[in-house]
Amino acid sequence: MTPEMLDRWKILPRLMMLASTVMSWRCAEWFMGLDSPTAAQSAFVSVVMGVMTGVFGIWMGHEHKGDNNVNSVNRSSK
Repeated sequence: MTPEMLDRWKILPRLMMLASTVMSWRCAEWFMGLDSPTAAQSAFVSVVMGVMTGVFGIWMGHEHKGDNNVNSVNRSSK
């Protein structure tokens, strides 16, 4: 497997997103398993979920930028 193939398939960013999603899910499972969560624990889970929203948005933006198969309108010819 060549480095160019890894870049083209975007394996590393997809693995990183998968790892982030799994860690976020485990955090939510941990929180739901607590008998009486404290305010600090609630804040921690809230921050983790908020960060995942940002991570997902950034990841989706980068996925779209790298897609060369998307048809775009050339507006400079008008």
